Parts: sequence; structure tokens; C-alpha cells
Amino acid sequence: MFRCIIFCLFVSHVFLTAFSQNNIDYSDLNNWATIPGKDPAHLNKFIKDSTWIKKADVFYIYPTFLVDKKDTIWNISLPDSNHLKTVVKKGIKFQASAWAESGRMFAPLYRQAHIRSYHHLENGGKKALLKAYNDVREAFKFYLKEYNNGRPIIFASHSQGATHVTLLLQEFFDGKDLTDQLITAYIPGIGIDSSTFSSLPMLTKANDINGYVTWNTFKKKLNDKYEMWYKGKKAINPVTWNTSKTASRNLHKGFYYVNSKMYKNAFTTHLIDGGIWITKPKVPFRSLSAALKDYHIGDVNLFWEDIKQNSKARLKTWFKVHKNHLNKNQNKSNPK
Repeated sequence: MFRCIIFCLFVSHVFLTAFSQNNIDYSDLNNWATIPGKDPAHLNKFIKDSTWIKKADVFYIYPTFLVDKKDTIWNISLPDSNHLKTVVKKGIKFQASAWAESGRMFAPLYRQAHIRSYHHLENGGKKALLKAYNDVREAFKFYLKEYNNGRPIIFASHSQGATHVTLLLQEFFDGKDLTDQLITAYIPGIGIDSSTFSSLPMLTKANDINGYVTWNTFKKKLNDKYEMWYKGKKAINPVTWNTSKTASRNLHKGFYYVNSKMYKNAFTTHLIDGGIWITKPKVPFRSLSAALKDYHIGDVNLFWEDIKQNSKARLKTWFKVHKNHLNKNQNKSNPK
């Protein structure tokens, strides 16, 4: 089913023209959750080492927060102060923060689609998702023109955010020169199959670059969503960053929990067809996890420290391969 979603969206770019007269102005900092010159406190407190911030960029697209079943709208309207608060308090704090030391952070606000869009593609869902993607696309084009200056890029995303990053990868990177600037795209929480990209690989070594990594987190007892969306799709183990079937608890580097504390060695991770399942995390009030059907909501913060360290390992690889990059690009005058 997800293969159909990505395919239908990608071949339907004709719909983007319908939104071109109502594009968001991304030169206005108010249309970004974070961008150089506008960084929320939730992000800054995670930055102790700014070494990579001087050299690379992170483009983060947050997941679906428009999930109320009683809400009849297809897309969030902007500006929306409550939506911004949610993006900062949930998306930036618990997800984007894992990449906070990996580069300058760019997180555009976008008119994201309601969660129902994925289940009603032909009855408004596809149009809503394309409207959301058009915003992300315009934000990325603005970033490329005004800020990038040849710097390498990390994509950080989750769920609907990963949907839009996947489309960006198809449109701007897959089989194109810009791939050379791609360090890694982290696209967990969606189903990626072997036909999604023509040449962009899933990375199966911890320090590989110029490709993507993806995973989907479940409990041992798999639910219907696994069969419908993820079985048969791509996945790596986000503790070992390869296709190891099991990563023992002592290898897990850190779960950034809702109490704003980090829990190391919290669970064992098992790689399965199209996803992973983890043992019940050893954290306070762990019994509350019984109410969850799966761990999709925690695809990123369950592996917060693992992501942080892996991202830096891939940065080191990219700059080792591109030894002369700083001399060619980073020394160019760019006040932004």
C-alpha cells in the first residue's frame, strides 16, 4: 500500500501547479520552526560541540501532528501558533535534537496533511499530501538557493516527514549530481521498497554515505499495521546500523524519554522483514507502554543517542572522502 502512496504522489507532481499561486514565503523566518537566526531553546540546550555545525546542514521534516479524528480539515493552516508549539515541544525537542550537533538546523513549517490522508488517497488524501509536499519542496528550494552554498546535507525526518523527504530524494537526488552532497537521509516510520529509488541505496554500514536508512519499530507481537504497511519493505537495525538480526541491550546507546532523561541499555533490538521489534524499554512507568499497539511514535527518540553518534560517524566519512571540500566551499563568503 505504501508503495502506491509514494508512486502516486511522485507521478502526480502536476497537482503541484494547483498550489503554486499560494506558496508559503520561506524568506520569512516566521515560516520556519528553526533556521539560522531562529533556534528554539529546546534545540540549543542539546548543543555542546558546534564543530559540525560550521561544516554541514541538517534538513528536518517533522511527523504528523494533525491526528484528531474529529478534525475535518485536510491540511493545517499557517500561521498556527498552537501547531508551532507542538512542532517545537515534540518534533524539535524529541527528534530534531538528535541531530542538533550534526549541522546547521533547518526545519520548515508546512501545511501538513491530516493522518487520514494515507487511508483516503483518492478522496482527498493525495491532494492533501501533495499540498504538504509542495511546501516542503519550496522550503528546500529556498534553502538550496539562499543557504546551502555547496555544504553537505543530512535529512532528518519521521513518518509523514519521511514521506516528504522520500519525495525530495526522488526529485532532487536519486541519479542526480546533488547525491554527492547527501551524507545520509534518515527516513524512519514509512515503508520503503526496492523500487522507491532507481539508484539511491539503503546504507548497511554504520559509516556509509550517499544513501538512506530506514526502520519501523514494533513490539514482539506484531499488529495489523505491520502487515498492511511495512512487511516486505526495507529496514536496518538502528543500533548497529547494519542488517544484524539482533542488537543486545548493552549495545543500545540511549532512549530520550518523555521525562527529558536519557536511558542507556534500555532494550534489545531485533531486525525483522520490513522493520524491527524491541523488548519493553527499561524506563520509569514502563507499564504504560502496554497501551501502545506499536512503537511508531518513538521511531526516533528510542534511538536518540544512537542516531546522534551515527550521524557524526557519517559526517566524518563524508569529509574524509571530500578532503578539499572546505577549501572549495566553506571559505566562500556567506553571511547566513
